[in-house]
Amino acid sequence: MRSDTGELYRAFAEREAHGNSPIYQELAERVAEDRQLCALLDGLPIAKRQPNLLFGAVRHLGGPVTEGWPAFHGWVAEHWAGVSATMLERRTQTNEAGRCATLLPLLAALPQPLALIEVGASAGLCLYPDRYRYRYVAGDGRRSGGGSGNRSGSGSGSGRGRGSRAGTPVAEFGAEASPVTLDCAVSGPVPLPGSLRERLPEVVWRAGIDLNPLDVRAEEDVRWLESLVWPEQAHRLDRLRGAVRVARAEPPLLVRGDLNATVGELVARAPAGSTPVVFHSAVLAYLSPEEREEFAATMRELPGHWISNEAVSVLPTVARRLPRPAPAGSGLFALALDERPVAFTGPHGQSLDWFGEAWPGEA
Repeated sequence: MRSDTGELYRAFAEREAHGNSPIYQELAERVAEDRQLCALLDGLPIAKRQPNLLFGAVRHLGGPVTEGWPAFHGWVAEHWAGVSATMLERRTQTNEAGRCATLLPLLAALPQPLALIEVGASAGLCLYPDRYRYRYVAGDGRRSGGGSGNRSGSGSGSGRGRGSRAGTPVAEFGAEASPVTLDCAVSGPVPLPGSLRERLPEVVWRAGIDLNPLDVRAEEDVRWLESLVWPEQAHRLDRLRGAVRVARAEPPLLVRGDLNATVGELVARAPAGSTPVVFHSAVLAYLSPEEREEFAATMRELPGHWISNEAVSVLPTVARRLPRPAPAGSGLFALALDERPVAFTGPHGQSLDWFGEAWPGEA
């Protein structure tokens, strides 16, 4: 009989690791069939049995994840006390600055200046969309936002230009001296107005909430973030290290607490004259359906705007409004402004597929 833990690892291999990490796909498939490791994992609380948490803990402790299954299995079995203690202590707090590339068109369309509040902020690396550089390329043969944001500078200022071939430049702009350049493949009429070449969104205040906020100035916390980057994805590791340098120059305000209990307090602290923007990516899936609805109800009452970037089934009000289903097995997120979906996004900000012609703030 297959265990629930085995099914969890099998699903991870098929839906998340497949096509993204051959190493993690193989390890997850082997864990799913291994009675010894499944039994050890079953001794942990359900929320602590996640594949990313296991693999991150092994890497954090210096264990082998790239040397094949026998080495991994033997090491984990021998060092299970340390592995399980790390899994109990830590959380999967992947802090992917690349998601800023998918948030940027929405942030640019809102009344400036902005007060950013991220729930599930981890180390707060997504609170710096104004400190990164961006490179957008055409993701496929469909129309892609180009306009005055493309290389030639021609077209309309709205960014709704002619289509581009996949891989061709659509727009490049941002902080010139930034150690981070975020690449994103776009399709559909992504609003990338020419004004973004001159000025990124103005952020006057940045804050975050997390059950266990990480400090970019603490080497142990940064090392944990590095352990969560999948082994083949060296570009993401470089991006993480660059984003840490950005955040260390001006560490964000991070508050320890439950998002439902704390978000209203932070919105109330936003500077006068700014637009509060609460946002999150890959966070609400860790809440119960009741907690998600409580959060949604709170957000509907707060001033400012709410940007969600979650798996398509996480927020029912967003899922019901999608103009088309996400491709089967794609793992795409649904990006929404105030519960109105505007695009499908890659989980790490690698793609942005815009739905319609209207600007985010239009009815």
